[in-house]
Amino acid sequence: MDFFPFSQGLSADLAVWLFQFQHSSHLIVPAACRGQLRAFVVAHSHMDVGWVYTVQESMHAYAANVYTSVVEELMKGKQRKFIAVEQEFFRLWWDAVATDKHKQQVHQLLQEGQLEFVIGGQVMHDEAVTLIDDQILQLSEGHGFLYETFGIRPQFSWHVDPFGASATTPTVFALAGFNAHLISRIDYDLKADMQKNKRLQFVWQGSPSLSESQQIFTHVMDQYSYCTPSQLPFSNRSGFYWNGFAVFPDPPKDGVYPNMSLPVTDTNIHPYAQAMVANIKERAAWFRTSDVLWPWGCDKQFFNASVQYSNMDLLLDYINKHSDEFGVTVQYATVSDYFQAVHSKNLTWEIRDSQDFLPYSTEPFQAWTGFYTSRSTLKGVARRASSLLYAGESFFTQYVRQHPESSICKCGALKQLQSLRWAVSEVQHHDGITGTESPKVKNMYMDNLMYGMFNVKKLMASLIFDMNNAKKNGDVYSSVYSKDSGKPGTFNPYVIVYNPLAWNITTFVTVSVSHSSMNVYDELGNFVPAQIQSSAESHSTYDLYILVEISGLSCKKYIVKPSNGKRSVFIGKSVKYQRKDATRGVQQSNNLMHSITDRETNETVQLTQEFLEYHVNGDVMKGPISDNYLFAPNSSAVPVSKAVEMEIVFGNLVTEIRQYFYSNITAQYYIYAMYTRLYLVPEGYDGKLLCHRIEQEYSVGPLEVNREAILRTSTNLSTGQLLYTDDNGYQIQERPFKTYVNNTAARNYYPMVQTAYIEDNATRLTLLAERAHGVSSQGNGQMEVMLHRRLWNNLQWDLNFNLTLNDSSVVHPVFWLILGTKSATTVLYRTSQQALEHRPIVMFGQFSGNSFHPLSPVTVPPNLHVQTLSIPGWRYSSNHTEQKQGDADFSRVLLRIRHLYEVGEDPVLSQPVTVNLKSLLKGLGSVKSVEERSLTGTWDINTLKRWKWKTAQNPRFSNSRNISEEYIVTVHPKEIRTFFVYFQDQ
Repeated sequence: MDFFPFSQGLSADLAVWLFQFQHSSHLIVPAACRGQLRAFVVAHSHMDVGWVYTVQESMHAYAANVYTSVVEELMKGKQRKFIAVEQEFFRLWWDAVATDKHKQQVHQLLQEGQLEFVIGGQVMHDEAVTLIDDQILQLSEGHGFLYETFGIRPQFSWHVDPFGASATTPTVFALAGFNAHLISRIDYDLKADMQKNKRLQFVWQGSPSLSESQQIFTHVMDQYSYCTPSQLPFSNRSGFYWNGFAVFPDPPKDGVYPNMSLPVTDTNIHPYAQAMVANIKERAAWFRTSDVLWPWGCDKQFFNASVQYSNMDLLLDYINKHSDEFGVTVQYATVSDYFQAVHSKNLTWEIRDSQDFLPYSTEPFQAWTGFYTSRSTLKGVARRASSLLYAGESFFTQYVRQHPESSICKCGALKQLQSLRWAVSEVQHHDGITGTESPKVKNMYMDNLMYGMFNVKKLMASLIFDMNNAKKNGDVYSSVYSKDSGKPGTFNPYVIVYNPLAWNITTFVTVSVSHSSMNVYDELGNFVPAQIQSSAESHSTYDLYILVEISGLSCKKYIVKPSNGKRSVFIGKSVKYQRKDATRGVQQSNNLMHSITDRETNETVQLTQEFLEYHVNGDVMKGPISDNYLFAPNSSAVPVSKAVEMEIVFGNLVTEIRQYFYSNITAQYYIYAMYTRLYLVPEGYDGKLLCHRIEQEYSVGPLEVNREAILRTSTNLSTGQLLYTDDNGYQIQERPFKTYVNNTAARNYYPMVQTAYIEDNATRLTLLAERAHGVSSQGNGQMEVMLHRRLWNNLQWDLNFNLTLNDSSVVHPVFWLILGTKSATTVLYRTSQQALEHRPIVMFGQFSGNSFHPLSPVTVPPNLHVQTLSIPGWRYSSNHTEQKQGDADFSRVLLRIRHLYEVGEDPVLSQPVTVNLKSLLKGLGSVKSVEERSLTGTWDINTLKRWKWKTAQNPRFSNSRNISEEYIVTVHPKEIRTFFVYFQDQ
């Protein structure tokens, strides 16, 4: 996405720059910049994997031409260089466009350092609303391709466009083996202060628990960001963009593009040089070294690399020939070249702790906090796809290991998984899961996600039936694709439930059935606790809640049959309450929640919940606007309902409270709905997680235009408006409420990827979510979550790109609410995060036989999480000394284990954990060897030597790790340890 439309601050700086040229006959060199500067000209093209145009449209209009023309032009001059970022476009070009000659040239250019891959992921992922699992996935997908194809491993980031910077990302990049990290979009006033004080470079210790061991040098781009200054004092055309701007849908046949910069000639080369040198010196004043990073490029650039390089060659040569006059030398460079130069200065750098750079604002009324919630449906589907992929990967891995002589084509199965890997990776783009894309691009993401989910569901059904030698029929497959129990009118008596977590779980799964008189049995014919009740969504179906107990990474079969007289399931009894005035002061009399009591401590917390809406402006002539990105409320949020109807379904296992919110006491249709569920388990079952949470599901929408819907939870806790939210489901950030001159409400919104909580000295209220939201604490004891947005505005830029977010959908987000002492909720919420994210996978069908062969369980302690168990299929040897040809490699299993707790967070669960990998994975076979790898798998951890950056702390740490002969490893707080595991042949 282009940096310029929202940055008036940048325009002001350019105006000053132009003024200096127009009113001075000679170049004035700032005192801080006197002496010889060295500018590193980094050629790049920012290629959004989505945003305004679909991937296919971008490939046709410009993206394919970028790689074709850049490769050809780099071959014409050894001094020329270029960095490539997003792998999705490169891989599409490599597979479908590049000739054999191009491919040979790419290998040569990489070998000679003219072409460099930075980041190396499928996309440049968003940092605010993405889950760490998905960040790692998309990075691993790209890194695996690069290492397999070229034997290279990216070592630098170029995270220039995500809207704010998370503290998780530097930790992820450090674990992947990066030597330096580069970001750009941080709060405008903070960036101005950092520029002024030359603090744009620092060593970032992104994780408070890992601190020194995974710190990384970080460079914040200055106010010009990743684009070349587009204004020239001697021309009304763009500066340094000699190929002009890309044209959609088709490239112009005559090769003439809009706004092509004036070609460099003898007449204008000196003014060109003056303009470039002035900008270099302006930037140099903001950094500590004489080495200046000068990005050359912007969105959709270098589709005609020939005209770009032929002009820049002349300009660089001219400046270097007159370097004494200009005080500057210039050279083409990669990101690696620049960071090597800075590193060689051996300066001592300040340390930044684990605080992130969120939220992000570009002006006082431009708080980029709306996208935390934009396109909630896409955010929900993206997370469901991610969790399904997580389940499918471990299921397939166990199947391959435990059924070596299977009838399923493993290569075909891997392709089904890869289709979802690609789709989940793609939507992590910073204009993807953010909801900041155009409607047609949103449809592209959704189509790719649904196609990948279809493939993985089909694969899992195939594996289940192959393992059990069951008859495969059309009903089985069609039923597993649908949301619930299959085609209307069909009945599938077998329910197969897979637990994708490496913990033993006790939970409920819900099945929609068409009969009210049912029984549920296990494989041995024993009754299984269950409850049936009328569905809130349909008058013709019933919800059957089945209590399941399943070992880690294992599955169970349940049989659902009509009762035929002897009933074992509990019946939920419905009691309806008449609609009541919600504006009445006494909550007990208005169908609203008024308090929660902790059954263990008998402590009661006053708690109310209400739906409200922020009204926002859509006319740029009348003030600030909200759009896909921005949140700019006109005033405080307004309550939306004046009457509430309630129904309570009482049951022995499940009690469901159904509340319907109406605009007035006589309104025909409700505008919001809330379904609150409380669970109980019979004696003898483990209800630790299940019975210590309140589950809530909401129905929100369609909204009126220019409304932003929130749920506000108010308590009597004395919190001082201090909020805590998670960074990417990995670590918690403290969010004190800050007062600003303008836009205070919007600038105190933060991303909630999985978790948000408030607390006082004794009690904590935690909310867990299954998709990303914006969250804030606008009052003492309050926490509000933005659930949905529908917007339209007349800003021409938004209209041109169809980015007005006129989202008329109905959304159904789910939250888990945990209330208790701080020590108790600390124990519960880390595991509950994963339990909500990775709920059991439910499949249906009919078996030809009675036997069922479950998977061998894999179980870790509750403070560890098996983050990945998969067969990547990469065809490279561990040290890339040989490259395997032909089919994918099914012998290598990728295992990631993550410690969920911070140092000191809990006296027991924060302790290091020792794991015997041989014992852990015995169900998959006999372990033959284990290699510890970098996060994305491309480095042997013992050969990875990351650069050391000098700080006042002078850290002493080593990346060397030992695995005992018995394959015993110790996982410390917040560590993510990655292994390749190989098994004895079966």
